[in-house]
Amino acid sequence: MFTPRKVYHPYASPFDPCKPMRVKVYETPQNIYLQVQPPNLPQFDPMNALKCGTLWPVYYNPYEGRPKIEEESKK
Repeated sequence: MFTPRKVYHPYASPFDPCKPMRVKVYETPQNIYLQVQPPNLPQFDPMNALKCGTLWPVYYNPYEGRPKIEEESKK
């Protein structure tokens, strides 16, 4: 199963004048994991589709805020 939230650890130079960001997080859309839109996908009702921004639940990805990462809490 895919996860829409990805985490990576960028290189932090010892000569960088700014405090390094040890962990970076980004999100990927679900449509990159589906090759072709399959037929007969379940659909939201019209009002819920407007609230979610998509007609199909498989493409819905709610924003859950910034994740709590252990390394960030050790500041």
